[in-house]
Amino acid sequence: MQMQIKIQRWLFSLLIIGGLLVGGCGSSPATNSTPTPNPASGESISLSPSPSPAAVAVSSQFKDLPRLDGKATVVMTVKGAPITIEVDGTNAPITAGNFVDLVEKGVYDGLVFHRVVREPQPFVVQGGDPQSKDPKFPTARLGSGGFIDPKTSSERRIPLEIKAKGTASPTYSKTLEQAEVAEKPVLMHSRGAVAMARSGNPDSASSQFYFTLTDLPFLDGSYAVFGYVKEGMDVVDKIEAGDRIEKATVTQGKENFKAAS
Repeated sequence: MQMQIKIQRWLFSLLIIGGLLVGGCGSSPATNSTPTPNPASGESISLSPSPSPAAVAVSSQFKDLPRLDGKATVVMTVKGAPITIEVDGTNAPITAGNFVDLVEKGVYDGLVFHRVVREPQPFVVQGGDPQSKDPKFPTARLGSGGFIDPKTSSERRIPLEIKAKGTASPTYSKTLEQAEVAEKPVLMHSRGAVAMARSGNPDSASSQFYFTLTDLPFLDGSYAVFGYVKEGMDVVDKIEAGDRIEKATVTQGKENFKAAS
């Protein structure tokens, strides 16, 4: 019986993680997906220690992206109720900066939460596809879009950004496993985490994000957490697929934000 439960959890994990990959932004095929941890055993993955605590530096192609140097607060209203998010630019400056920039631009206003997974066990609430602003856009195709930057007329993508404990700066464009970093991330997938969805390409996140409905340690080191729900988790728990973000506003920390060059 115990073995059967473990197999069921393993299969479920493949399904829900696959949803993050396929449902994430970008067009990279699922065959390019990075390896995913197996949470069935309930044990953390053992990785070979990195030769030094130095992180993988960000590519020059991302140097002009918006940044958040410090923290900010975003209040997101869903069904008339506020969700207060602390956005952490101290540990995820590019990911947090991208989110704050999109909030400031009003990109999230009116967008749908297209994917909600609570059964057979709590997982995530995912939204942020700009295509969902159009009520006539096919529901089945939601989860494939990202923010189209009007300056370039192309989709803005940001690098995978994960800061491990004990490192001075984040690791970019690689999962911690790929970078052979043994330390756990500073920002973990605990209940109420806010993180970026992406396709199999580590550098394919754009505007789609998700709230975690429970602790999801098997996602740590593979997806970029950039903040946490500080108030309103009860609102997140009630979100259903099809619910819209009525408004998202930066209420604190604007002075820490640096717009794209």
